[in-house]
Amino acid sequence: MEFEALLADFGYAALFLAFCLGIVGLPIPNEVVVMSGGALSSEGLLLPVPAFLMAFGGISCGLTVGFVIGRYVGLPILKRFGARGPKFEKNIERAQQLVGKYGSAALLFTYFIPFLRNLMPYVVGANAMKYRTFALYAYTGAFLWTAVFFLVGYFTGSNVAWEAWE
Repeated sequence: MEFEALLADFGYAALFLAFCLGIVGLPIPNEVVVMSGGALSSEGLLLPVPAFLMAFGGISCGLTVGFVIGRYVGLPILKRFGARGPKFEKNIERAQQLVGKYGSAALLFTYFIPFLRNLMPYVVGANAMKYRTFALYAYTGAFLWTAVFFLVGYFTGSNVAWEAWE
């Protein structure tokens, strides 16, 4: 089945699940997926508002799962990630440094930094950030990120050669 048909048939659910699972470790290129949702919306295969809301909802779900895991499992989960190699450990340290330097505001901009966006919910959860604070900053950052990439996809959608995705 071609890419267009998959998203046309399962578009909204596919957007939600891709992002929900992507933030908790599924290696999916989030930027490409959200831009594809925007592009398919511009082509009329998906409705723009539900597509955007499903992408944002999936991202929010994934962020929340990461935060809860970080909160209740804490540092052992981060150390387990760190055991995967020096790159993971370096990124965990970087996330912790950014939280130390910028506090909650780090959640606003780290969603724009690949891999750190996946680690940040675990880090702030493990550091016992209040959920209300997490929600305010994380969901705002995710909303901005989703809007930027969705709009890029939406306004360039007619220029995408979908045949290359088949």
